[in-house]
Amino acid sequence: MSYRIIDVSGDIGIRAEGKTLEECFIESALGLYSLVTDLEKVDLIEEIEINLTEQSIEDLLICFLNELIFHFDAYGFLGKSVFLKINETYLRGKIKGEIFNPQKHERRLLVKAATYHNLKLKKENSLFVAEIIFDI
Repeated sequence: MSYRIIDVSGDIGIRAEGKTLEECFIESALGLYSLVTDLEKVDLIEEIEINLTEQSIEDLLICFLNELIFHFDAYGFLGKSVFLKINETYLRGKIKGEIFNPQKHERRLLVKAATYHNLKLKKENSLFVAEIIFDI
């Protein structure tokens, strides 16, 4: 559905919304990637798979976003297309995108980690809403 950047003193956050939990997680991932670069310039060349198991849905969201940050930090992978299946404490996903190229991709923020600080993940009316603060 959508994501938007929220201003946080000293850090940065995103608010992501989706009709389903999967859509909310996908929008959270796209919001994260938009903090790093302009998604319009990312092509769908490579694919990574992610499989995670955590104790709670909040843990799953933070672990998922930190896994995406790891793939960017370690391999330069930027995602643009995200497909997820979530089952309470398990996430399976495929993310398509490409490796960061400084001549092609604008470098925005250096995102260090998704945090639990003021984390919100809830259902509001008919939408799942997540608010995540990132260390930069």
